[in-house]
Amino acid sequence: MRVATIRIRMGAADAHYAGNLVNGSRQLDLYGDVATELAILSDGDEGLFRTYEHVDFLAPVYAGDFIEARGWYIKVGNTSRTMQFESWKFITLAKDGEDSAADFLPEPILVCKAIGITVVPKHCHRKIFVPHAEMVAK
Repeated sequence: MRVATIRIRMGAADAHYAGNLVNGSRQLDLYGDVATELAILSDGDEGLFRTYEHVDFLAPVYAGDFIEARGWYIKVGNTSRTMQFESWKFITLAKDGEDSAADFLPEPILVCKAIGITVVPKHCHRKIFVPHAEMVAK
């Protein structure tokens, strides 16, 4: 199974609410990039994000947190691709110490998960770089 992954630090510009809380939609931005990578790998085209079947926000994300977003196919149709997404927090700012103090978490925290569907129109399909069978979760 092919997994696309992005790891990024949430910056001050991502904080939208009191206490430097990051807007949940930031996770969806990351999932869009993960979906694009998967579509390029499988179809040679970026595709179009069509819909989310569901999104679950499970833990808060703050400016300074390092987040890893992952995605993989769970179903592949003629033009549609259903994907599972997860976001994990690996590093967070320390509650004690200097403003620059941070902690690598002993266990990553699942902060968001979702299922989404993208479409790659037939006329946009190009050479398949990674066979679909290798990309779908078993």
